[in-house]
Amino acid sequence: MLDHRFNGPPFTIGIEEELMLLDPGDLSLVQGIEGILDAVPRELDGQVKPELMQSVLEIATKPCQSVGEAGEELRKLRRTLIEVAGAQGMSVAASGTHPFAHWEDQKIVERQRYEDLIDELGFIARRELIFGTHVHVAIEHPDRAIYVADGIRLFLPLLLALSANSPFWRGELTGMMSSRTPVFRAFPRAGIPPHYGSWETYSNRVEQMMRGGAIEDYTYLWWDVRPHPNLGTVETRIFDQQTTLEHTIALAALTISLAHRFSSLYDAQEPIGEFPSELIDDNKVRAALRGMDGKLIDFFAGEQQQAERMAASLVEGLTDDARDLGCSAELDLLDDLLRRRTGAHRQLRHWERHGDLSALEGDDRRHALLTNSKPG
Repeated sequence: MLDHRFNGPPFTIGIEEELMLLDPGDLSLVQGIEGILDAVPRELDGQVKPELMQSVLEIATKPCQSVGEAGEELRKLRRTLIEVAGAQGMSVAASGTHPFAHWEDQKIVERQRYEDLIDELGFIARRELIFGTHVHVAIEHPDRAIYVADGIRLFLPLLLALSANSPFWRGELTGMMSSRTPVFRAFPRAGIPPHYGSWETYSNRVEQMMRGGAIEDYTYLWWDVRPHPNLGTVETRIFDQQTTLEHTIALAALTISLAHRFSSLYDAQEPIGEFPSELIDDNKVRAALRGMDGKLIDFFAGEQQQAERMAASLVEGLTDDARDLGCSAELDLLDDLLRRRTGAHRQLRHWERHGDLSALEGDDRRHALLTNSKPG
């Protein structure tokens, strides 16, 4: 079976954010990643990374003992990045998509993994001008990790609805709250994962794909939630990138609280229902289209409910877990998202007021999509 590091300590947390590099004049994307990497302070080596395109970068916290600690580290990373980019005549922004950029204008990062990806997937990969937030939670024991991932799988559409922050694509109002979702949907081995049930099943299926030459290793499984054996974490990848740091922190608190709840259920030997992927995927499409304004299928009640109501019920049910983890204050930051004030809502309100995608840096600087001072 696959090697793994699911050996604790449990419930440390890491957060990754994918951000965009901009021309501060017209707010278009800038192919500036190499200059950023050269200028980043040495102590941040490995925490500022390239992505597929030269206008995109990733910042990543180290494993942190709490959500609060991860949030503070992320805040420092953002500030440092803003300073480094500013010194090179660039700005930084955060959203699920750039509202008017075209993927055809982007250059691919000169790294073997990304060049190979373009060679393999071509048009599918070239279109991936999107930005997401990933949350890693350390889990102790491989079977527990699979159980936690299987549990989070059921809530992926609701997590997407809460994080929706990409209503625009290529200069068009898409009618979706998360246009990032259908772009990434074209990738193979992405989206709603299978219900694996056990580490043995997961390991055997990954090894089968590796033997067949479909993937080089498990990191080429881009599921919305996945075990990450090398790190010993369960990684939740469903989220649109958040503009405000508070929203990122809130979603991280929700994710680790959900992981904690399923870890407790694992200890209690509670079975997880094997709801079909097509049913969960149908919910995901609903979430991408309407976000918190729409209805999702409550699998346990067997009927549709307002996403807002379902999310509020979930958060209420996780209050004890958040308390045990010391992240109650961070979970309370979800209030904005629960009240239908997601990033997508903020972008749409700005569009209604100004009608100009190239001027999304509005008077309300804290909640504007693009900012010359800080992404959040």
